Parts: sequence; structure tokens; C-alpha cells
Amino acid sequence: MGTFLGFVVTMTLLFCMAQGEVLYYDFVVKETPIQMLCGTNQTVLTVNGLFPGPEIHAHKGDTIYVNVTNTGPYGVTIHWHGVRQIRYPWSDGPEYITQCPIPTNSSFLQKIILTEEEGTLWWHAHSDWTRATIHGPIIILPVNGTNYPYKFDEQHTIVISEWYARDTKDIIDEALATGGDPDLSVAYTINGQPGDSYSCSNDSTYNLTVVQGKTYLLRIIHSGLNEEMFFGIAEHNITVVGMDGAYLKPLNTEYLMITPGQTMDVLVTANQTPGRYYMVFSPFVDTNAPSNDNVTRGIFQYTGTYNQSETPVLPELPGLTNKSDAGNFTIQLRSLNSAEHPSTVPTNITRNITITVSVNQQPCPANQTCNGPDGSMHSASLNNISFSAPSISILQAYYNNLQGIYNKTFPDTPPFVFDYTGNVSALGEAANVTTEVLMINHNEEVEIRFQGTNLGAAENHPMHLHGYSFYVVGMGDGNFSDSYVSQYNTVDPPFVNTVGLPKNGWTAIRFKADNPGVWFMHCHLERHASWGMDTVIVVKDGLNDDQKVLPPPDDVPPCS
Repeated sequence: MGTFLGFVVTMTLLFCMAQGEVLYYDFVVKETPIQMLCGTNQTVLTVNGLFPGPEIHAHKGDTIYVNVTNTGPYGVTIHWHGVRQIRYPWSDGPEYITQCPIPTNSSFLQKIILTEEEGTLWWHAHSDWTRATIHGPIIILPVNGTNYPYKFDEQHTIVISEWYARDTKDIIDEALATGGDPDLSVAYTINGQPGDSYSCSNDSTYNLTVVQGKTYLLRIIHSGLNEEMFFGIAEHNITVVGMDGAYLKPLNTEYLMITPGQTMDVLVTANQTPGRYYMVFSPFVDTNAPSNDNVTRGIFQYTGTYNQSETPVLPELPGLTNKSDAGNFTIQLRSLNSAEHPSTVPTNITRNITITVSVNQQPCPANQTCNGPDGSMHSASLNNISFSAPSISILQAYYNNLQGIYNKTFPDTPPFVFDYTGNVSALGEAANVTTEVLMINHNEEVEIRFQGTNLGAAENHPMHLHGYSFYVVGMGDGNFSDSYVSQYNTVDPPFVNTVGLPKNGWTAIRFKADNPGVWFMHCHLERHASWGMDTVIVVKDGLNDDQKVLPPPDDVPPCS
């Protein structure tokens, strides 16, 4: 695990104490040789030579400056996943949405503005598939002088990642050119270690040493690209207390299900007989699309005297395709909703939006051989629009009122109504490939109903919205019905930035559009995002100066 590396300079500015401290970090994107499995050193892109990358530590309300210097062979961007970046989308990071890539041998000073976030978030590359190895934790502690709403003795960060046998940019570039499936990862890793279920990895299994009777806070981050995960520790229950930088009502469980993009804070008490117990990440796969069915495991290892040569005990986790256990975990999550951490769920909805989420196919271009289903090309869409990124950033075009870069016509409803989760064999699977954005007025109270469809290889979709966290007020199987609104949880729904849309089901989210700017919304399964399962939400400026997008920094990367 990457340690908390320098340089970290903390300046307490007396005139802005209410806004916390100002912190500085240096990130250098560089090619780094890493030996994994039985192979020789494989060169990958990292930050500061670490996989996973360095931890950022801050307190709620702090401001962080990260000077990102790119010495890699091609342009990259960095996203601060789950940070709202109030009125300052310029540092949000997704390429061609809020910025163009940072060119080789140049730097970009990114400003991360923490406000209400508290708990575990993360940062990652947001260009091509480089986040496979460019990612790391953001640990946001309570404001000095305040306490956690739970007690623990020690805390540790656990990052689940996917490892690929060759350069991930080459993988996705080739897949998009041929229309076929991209390569699967060859291993999962815990804090950079694949664990002893893989060849040549017995000596590099992640070990967490614990003391009997102590309680541990585990900050779990799923940085993987394409597979959702079950997680558990043999013979130990875990208590989920936080998610996506917000607190939850404690949920005691034998396992959790976490999607790419999500973070979860869990408590585990070392209350078993001293010994060695496996902690395992095992994939959840509810699709007929290709998947990596391997597991990765670390060891929850007690101090003390016992036979340490015995094979650790394995946890009993739900099976690979156990959709019901995945859903049963997710629907139990509730916001803490305490006096110190209240829920403020919008109840006066002024904008209702329904978005179908689909895996599609596009016809193979003339005089080309394609590797998708039946000789087609893989595609994906929201409301039958497969997003096409422009050649300059949408934020720069919006802020400077440049014409012809995007269309303001992303629809509030699907283009036509059908039995979304039923038999769709009679429907065409092609989507419109274009650059559409969804325009929302400042301070509107918004509800978005994501509706899964049975087109293509249907599966659970972790939907992520930049610039906001949102309340998950409802979720279910099948087609959404207006009758479900009366069953919404508007008291203590989870407040998250990434939510799983069940396979052939629906999810309803709510948020107040109080953060003006250009914000990306996409599936966090990287293959689906690459195929076009994305759109952009533009929240317009409000009337007052403090309701408008702040001016850009001087060193915004150029768009060539």
C-alpha cells in the first residue's frame, strides 16, 4: 500500500479558519516497472511510483492543492471521486468534459475543495483506462474537535484493484477500433497484492495484523474497472458505518457488495480465537458478458502464539451470480440521519427525469471487420444516446459560450416507451451517437429514475454523478411504476455518489441542483463508459455571485 508520502505542507490561514486548512501535495505521473504474478517487470503508469498511489489525508472543510506533473508517454487527467468541487468544476478531471488531458512533460495545479464530505473517497485517472493503475485514497477526517459517530482502535485502508496483462490504453484502443470485448483483467489485488490464490504470489499476500479485542475501521475502496465484488472476513461479522464520504446507520452483516467507484467504511472487531483468517474479495457477475471469475484474498492475522502454518479459514460469501444477496445487502443501507449528520432529502421535486440505461450494438462500418456480437460493434447508451466526447472540453465550451461543441437536447424521457425489462428481441439495438448534455436550472430539486433495459448483455450498472452526492430514495426489479413513489424512503436514504442500478430494474435518486457547473454522469464499469453509457449535466448559474461557476485557473491544460 502506498504510504502517506510527502510533500505535505500544511498552512493554517488565520483569516479563513472556518474553511479549514490548506494542504499541498505533489503527484508525478510516471512509468513504473512492477512485477506481478509470474511475469517479469511490467511497465505501468503510476503516481509517485506507487500502486496503489499515495493517500491524501485531510479534514472536513480543508482545501487541497495537488500539483500533477505528467511525465508519462501520453496525456492524462485526474479526478477526485466524490468531492463536490463547489462552483469549481475546473479541477474535476474527466477528459474532454471539464478539461483536456495534461500533456506529457507539463503540470496542472488542481484545487480540491472539501465541504460536506467526511469519510473515505478516492482519486483516479479519468482518461482512457489509465485509472487501472493511477488511483489512491482520499481520507477525510472529522473537523478537529469533533468525533466520529462510532468508536474504533485503529484504521486501515484497503484498495481493491484489477491487474491487466498488458497496457490498458492499448486494450481499450484496440477494443474500440474493432468493436469487440476488451481484454479481461488477469488478477484482482488488495493494496497491490494479488494474494496466495495466484501463482508466484504466496509471499506477497496482504496481511492485516490485529490484536484480540480491538476494533478496526477498514476504509474499503473499489478502484477496479469492470467487476463488482462481494467482501467478507472468515468467522467475523462486519458493521458498515459509512459509504462514499457520508455516514450510515450501522449495518451488521456477514458480507458486503461493492461496485467499482464505491467506498465503504466498515468496523470489524477481532473477537475470535487467535489465528489466521482469510479476507476475500469475490466477483459478483449477473451478466452473460465475459468476466474475470477469480478471487483475491488477504489475511486477517491475530497476534499471539498459535500454529501460523495452518491454512487460514475461508469466509462463506455469496456465489458468483447471486443477484438476490447483492440486492439484499444494498437495500438495507440507510443514512445516519443524526442531529450532527442530518438527511435533507428533496421533497418538492421540480424536475423529473427518466433515463434508460442500455448496452447496445452499432453496425459495423463498411469495408471493416468487427468483433462485436454477430459482426457488429459494442455500444452503450443513456436514453438511446451513445455519448461521443468532443475534441475540446465541454466546460470550456460552456463557460466561453462556444457554439457547435455539444447539443443542449438530452431528453428528460426515453425516446419511446417499451417493456424495458421484457422481451426486446424485436427492437433494434443501435443508439444515436452524439454529444448531448442535460441542462438543469440552478436550485431545482431533481429526481432521476434510472431504468435498466434487457438490451444487449444486461447487468447491474454502477451509476456515478460528478459534482454531487444524491439520495437513493427507491430501487427495485422490473419496470418503474409511478405507484412506487409512495414507497420511497425520504427519511434516511443513503447519501452516495455511485449507486448500483439492478439488472433489469430501476433506481430513483434525488438531489438539489445547487452546484453550478459541468458534471459528468456515467456508468463506472469502464467498458460501458467507453462504449457511450455517459452524459453531461450542466447546472446553470444562479442569480447571485456565490451561485456562479468560479473563473478558470491560468494553467488549464490546452486543447489541441
